[in-house]
Amino acid sequence: MPTALSLQNRSDALDRMSSQVLDVLVIGGGVTGAGAALDAASRGLTAGLLEQRDWASGTSSRASKLVHGGLRYLEMLDFALVREALHERGLLVGRLAPHLVHPVPFLYPIRHRLWERVYIGAGIALYDTLGGLLGRVGGRGVPLHRHLSKRSLRRVAPSLREDAAIGAIRYWDAKVDDARLVQVLVRTAVGHGALAASRTQVTGYLEEDGRVAGVRAVDLETGRELTIRARHVVGATGVWTDHTQELFRAQGLTVRASKGVHIAVPRSAIAGEDGFILRTEKSVLFIIPWPTHWVIGTTDTPWDLAKDHPVASSADVDYLLEHANAVLQRPLTRDDVLGVYTGLRPLLQPVDDGSGSTTKVSREHTVATVRPGLTVIAGGKYTTYRVMARDVVDMALADRAPGEDPAAPVPASLTEELPLVGADGYQVRWNRKAHLAAAHGWTETRVEHLLDRYGSLVDEVLALVDADPDLGRPLEGAPDYLRAEVVYAVTAEGALHLEDVLTRRTRLSYEQADRGTASARAAAQLMAGPLGWDDAQLEREVSSYLARVEAERAAEVMPDDSSAEAARLQAPEIRPFADAS
Repeated sequence: MPTALSLQNRSDALDRMSSQVLDVLVIGGGVTGAGAALDAASRGLTAGLLEQRDWASGTSSRASKLVHGGLRYLEMLDFALVREALHERGLLVGRLAPHLVHPVPFLYPIRHRLWERVYIGAGIALYDTLGGLLGRVGGRGVPLHRHLSKRSLRRVAPSLREDAAIGAIRYWDAKVDDARLVQVLVRTAVGHGALAASRTQVTGYLEEDGRVAGVRAVDLETGRELTIRARHVVGATGVWTDHTQELFRAQGLTVRASKGVHIAVPRSAIAGEDGFILRTEKSVLFIIPWPTHWVIGTTDTPWDLAKDHPVASSADVDYLLEHANAVLQRPLTRDDVLGVYTGLRPLLQPVDDGSGSTTKVSREHTVATVRPGLTVIAGGKYTTYRVMARDVVDMALADRAPGEDPAAPVPASLTEELPLVGADGYQVRWNRKAHLAAAHGWTETRVEHLLDRYGSLVDEVLALVDADPDLGRPLEGAPDYLRAEVVYAVTAEGALHLEDVLTRRTRLSYEQADRGTASARAAAQLMAGPLGWDDAQLEREVSSYLARVEAERAAEVMPDDSSAEAARLQAPEIRPFADAS
């Protein structure tokens, strides 16, 4: 597996990063950082990527899991942002990641017969127009919108309250398995020569003649101290941008954090196949369909506490339930909530208007070379990660290092034409899903689940099952996942700890009522062999995960952010961080 993020490949990557001068070193393993590493590597540059936690462990796995143009930005007249995002949506659905990004219908309930249909209808028609030619790649895209009468709405959305709408507009966007997309970006970058290592903390920087010339770092898995030299360092650390700049003794961009909370409820709790987009007093609320559950979110409130473990409070959960219940016949209760996850949006600091609101801040990104040798990026949307990655690499390369030819052309970005691993051959395997199901004694639903997680990389998962048929059984406590998927997460997808598997390689931490605790020991036992754990380490992994779930549950009944954070911090880090200087 040339793109495998195995334990050995991680060790080799750190050795190689320490023994050469990289063209570009990217700090931050979220979607933008992973995209930047791929952009640099595909230009033929020697690229490194470091992440101090797991891939996508921050904002990039904790948002609404949508690839969309940002319908609400049309009201802000931010046409350029919407047009750019819809173009990227088309690329992801049609070429770059069709196995991970899928069209999904949404209903926009209409309450007023005339003006709202005209006003909202015109906006969604513009949305379709902007996404039309730009949003269709290789004949693939999303369908156009249409208006629904009250009778038609009742047919497609039987869970909607009678008084909730007199009709609706049905339009399409796309949903994404966000954490998996990031890990696939890292794997694609590695396949093009990038060197990548998670759980590696940057603790300082190297300087030559006033220019940043690399970093000091610590491998948190072994305690090994590293010196990594690079001509250009890129900071793609999202809500940690201020911290990154402080570490490098630089000033430039100022980022504020906005907390977004999502809850998951069972698929059976809401009838129908379409999602909903609902107006709130602050922004919009999405109710998004997934095969086994619905995701409902999001909140949008300032977060001024530590950024490592943002959590939901009781008020956040109540807010989401209240706004969903405003349109649902059968009210959702706390008992319906399977799981909760919380992320922080990195928003560029606006001019203070005295309100403290984060809801009107534009999501456009900004790139700045904040000191020679260090370029940072902040803001933006998940959907436009590829553009952000291209822009930050372009600016970093424009900041010429000593010895670089100032007249040498900068290689152009290739990522618009570069499918991610798993994309090529995905449709062929989808067409053969009945044969794959029959060959392994599975339902087609099982095979669809695998294809929508791995694409053509499903061949590698099936090879594990063929070699050990016991891995073809469902994971204990998680009937929707195979035991092979846990092994594959360790041997190919860079998972180093139990929480990596149960939270990001799978979604058990929020899509099941037990939050993955029933699967914890079985998953840890499957991980132990490939990762070389002894019995003591296995027990630490299980107890650490159980403590995390307990702390998150405790936080969710606290009345405010401060008390919720205090409850969450009762669970310690699986690996302590090093002192930075």
